[in-house]
Amino acid sequence: MRYLRFGYVTAPLLGALWMFVIAATVSVAMSFATGAAFRPWLPGALGLGAVLGLAAFWLPRAWALSALGAILAGALMSVGIGPVVTGAGISALSFVLTALALGIGTGWPLALFLRDLPVGVLTRHQFEGAVIRFLMGFGYIFFTAIVVIPFYVMVMTSLKNQAQLIQNPLDFSIDLSQGWGLFRSYVELVRDFRFGEYMWTSFYISVLTVLITLAFAIPGAYAVARLRFRGQAAFSRSILLIYMVPMIVLALPIYIAFSMTGLRNSITGIVMIYPVTTIPVALYMLQGYFRGLPAEVEEAGLMDGLSRLQVIWKITLPLSLPALASVSLYVFMIAWNEFLLAFMLLDDPSKFTLTRGIASLNSSEIPRQHLMAGSVIATVPIMALFLGLEKFMTKGLTAGSVKG
Repeated sequence: MRYLRFGYVTAPLLGALWMFVIAATVSVAMSFATGAAFRPWLPGALGLGAVLGLAAFWLPRAWALSALGAILAGALMSVGIGPVVTGAGISALSFVLTALALGIGTGWPLALFLRDLPVGVLTRHQFEGAVIRFLMGFGYIFFTAIVVIPFYVMVMTSLKNQAQLIQNPLDFSIDLSQGWGLFRSYVELVRDFRFGEYMWTSFYISVLTVLITLAFAIPGAYAVARLRFRGQAAFSRSILLIYMVPMIVLALPIYIAFSMTGLRNSITGIVMIYPVTTIPVALYMLQGYFRGLPAEVEEAGLMDGLSRLQVIWKITLPLSLPALASVSLYVFMIAWNEFLLAFMLLDDPSKFTLTRGIASLNSSEIPRQHLMAGSVIATVPIMALFLGLEKFMTKGLTAGSVKG
């Protein structure tokens, strides 16, 4: 390892590795965006990356290193030995965008990775700092790709028609000249496949699940956090034990019990069983928050003549709004995305939840773009809800972790 602790070794090595990461990323992005053939070329990526890594010592400014990277990438690609190899017939605009993306995507981060790095011997702090910054950058790209690529494929596929999918299933570019015709799959889902009803069913089931969960979780969590009774410690530790049993193990007993009681294939049965999966996690989240609230405030309310229920309603709950918001959002997402119980208990299309309706589209008789459009419909509302209320969820999840 000590042989790597030289600037003239570390810089070209990190530059070569980073250029290959960017070349692979740009190739995938351009292939998806244009439908043309782009692929990374390992020798070209490693060579150009090593050159830029060394150049970072003399061009420490990010814009200068990016400009050099773009010029060299374009020159090498034009003779077929660049970090990205293109197929025949790509447009000049695609070529220029690829070169710019390679230059900026490599030069700008390298200037940050290698900042304040000397050419000669590196201290342990300097070497580890450069490596850690490289790994952080790689992690951002890797995990972003894991999330973005499937969603992009899902959205682009939902905007195509059957003829386009048959002609080239791997072409994820779109023809904007179609206008509103791009959304024909969404219109057909609502008009012909009752997806408007499925969304409404999932919405009110999720809301009812949140209300029932809070109705049981608030008094239960308060009792565990504030009251003293025999078995309190054991009960507190066993709240999440239900999550140690996979739901698939409980599927058959639940199916049999609901069939015998007439609750199978009914909304009532779904509303009854969903809170069973959400109450434990709500109890666990709320008890931690309640423990973090100052007990003196509640004791003052009791001394002023309030009953325990009045203390909970007038003091504890107003102070717990961030936690209640995060628990409600989390429970809503669980109920909205739940599939196994809905698939097992619902057979009547008029009572399908959204996830159960999407499963009904997974058929050779139904075009694939309809399945992808249904997945987008299920994903976008909950994603918007999460992004809009993220600050409440983060605050509620971390609240109660520190006392005082």
